Amino acid sequence: MHQPTASWIRHHARRVPDRTALVDLDTGRTTSYAALAARVDSLAHSLTVNGVGRGSRVAVLSRNDPRLFEVLYACAAIGAVMVPLNWRLTASELAAIVADAEPTVLLHDAPGSEVAARIAAGTPVPTVLGWTDRKAAPDPYEEWATAPLPPGWTAARVEEDAVWAIIYTSGTTGRPKGVQITHRSMLASMLGILVAHGVSGASRALTVLPLFHVAGLNLFANPVLYAGGTVVVARAFDAATTLALLTDTGTPVTHFCGVPANYQFMQQLPDFDSAELRPFTAVVGGSPVPSALLGHWKELGVPLTPVFGITEAGACVTSVPPDHDAAPGVIGIPTLYARCRVRTSDGVDAAPGQTGELQVNGPLVTPGYWRAPEATAEAFTADGWLRTGDAAAVTEDGMLVLVDRWKDMYISGGENVYPAEVENVLHEHPEVSQAAVVGTPHARWGESGAAFVVPVKGTEPRPDDLVRWCKEHLAAYKVPASVTVVDDLPRNATGKVLKAPLRERAAHRVNP
Repeated sequence: MHQPTASWIRHHARRVPDRTALVDLDTGRTTSYAALAARVDSLAHSLTVNGVGRGSRVAVLSRNDPRLFEVLYACAAIGAVMVPLNWRLTASELAAIVADAEPTVLLHDAPGSEVAARIAAGTPVPTVLGWTDRKAAPDPYEEWATAPLPPGWTAARVEEDAVWAIIYTSGTTGRPKGVQITHRSMLASMLGILVAHGVSGASRALTVLPLFHVAGLNLFANPVLYAGGTVVVARAFDAATTLALLTDTGTPVTHFCGVPANYQFMQQLPDFDSAELRPFTAVVGGSPVPSALLGHWKELGVPLTPVFGITEAGACVTSVPPDHDAAPGVIGIPTLYARCRVRTSDGVDAAPGQTGELQVNGPLVTPGYWRAPEATAEAFTADGWLRTGDAAAVTEDGMLVLVDRWKDMYISGGENVYPAEVENVLHEHPEVSQAAVVGTPHARWGESGAAFVVPVKGTEPRPDDLVRWCKEHLAAYKVPASVTVVDDLPRNATGKVLKAPLRERAAHRVNP
């Protein structure tokens, strides 16, 4: 089956040409649907002239910028593949990814120009092109995005199963792998989000998560563009700016997604409790969500909606239904085009309340990793279900509960301990802002927990008091053997806490 690609941008350009599609929060510039469609077509033609064809990769090294969406849809228009790069990686890490992807073109923003040049010097890329703030001249990218089209030029017709993007995993579980996202899987993910979270042409989404990640692209930017709404793109997350936008009544934000840390950082602002928050769709995911965080925002009239996503199956595989009072760990039900099951180590469906591995199926799932058949085979069960590596359970009423990552679980005295449960208890302490728990070797019990906590501003929690707090709320084998108060927790680009550096630090304390 063939279909016109990026057809919704062109459709809205005809239906509501003057409606704002994209807002660059950093510069204040806006792009209408008519202008966006024209720029996408010009860029698509320019890419073709410069050797980009069906299946060619176009790498992009840039902070959040509306132009990433121009590249994404231009690639769709000619059957090419966009490869967004994590600009927080080192030049050598990026070079390895570029060598794996073998792009025909590498686009970059001004801050990435030096790194792009270093990458191209070591890994041949036929064309390297940069963009500026559009006010500076000359701007090579701008020339491509405004080039005149030849008579009769039209977008290609691309198969639904053709790859549209390759997103490299963060590498928190090993060497980054390129997750292939097809037109079918992207659209299935987008439509599932659109239905689950009430996206419409009246939606105005604020995007702060990085656009080299599925959450930045699809919660909620692409679904809002599909519906004909407006996407406000922030270069990066800033707590004060975000809170101001979420309380703005003039041009209200209707949809926002963040990791728990984003909401926690806003809570720490001195004027947060007095802020007049408007009702909006507030989604949270990326890591276990503390019950204290859910409770605080609900008290202020903005209930947070926990979701579960994974690069290999889109930004939103499950979502808590509207008006459902989610207990800690509940991630809801599968979205429209997702199927989920929880399987035990014996390969059978887990009984209600029994912990097993969360597995996913459906059109939103990746067909596999780029040039990595062995990794692809390992990621799927024999009957074709994606293995997420997440421990989960199902409640009696059919709600999925995320327990923790299998790799983060540790065994203390023969008992399984899931750090998320311990972290949730620590988050309930009035002097704890953020918490992370890892397993560390223990001479008697095999492993024990090591907790790292960030205090609430103006407080000085004592480790012994926090251990006693845990003893009051947890079974003895779950109580961390040590608590360390830190200024911050290590995180990756999407805001997830990095457990590996904490394990190394905890192990060093045990075996200095």
